[in-house]
Amino acid sequence: MTDAPAIDTATAAMSFEEALAELEKIVQRLESGSAPLEESISIYERGAALKAHCEARLEQARLRVEKVVLNQGGASGVEPADFS
Repeated sequence: MTDAPAIDTATAAMSFEEALAELEKIVQRLESGSAPLEESISIYERGAALKAHCEARLEQARLRVEKVVLNQGGASGVEPADFS
């Protein structure tokens, strides 16, 4: 199994929407076939890092929603997520 792509500090600071927009541009570029091979590999790697970042942001959002639901008397016997 491969390791998750490294997420640099600039990517980590991006909002979900910013990262998704850049990822969509990368996908369009790769699908067009207009980039040379080495550039395609480089932007694919960038896309993989953005995908990992988006997945992490979505997981954070899911946990926040879960915490809100639990704090409003949702499921019993489950502890709220700790984000500290």
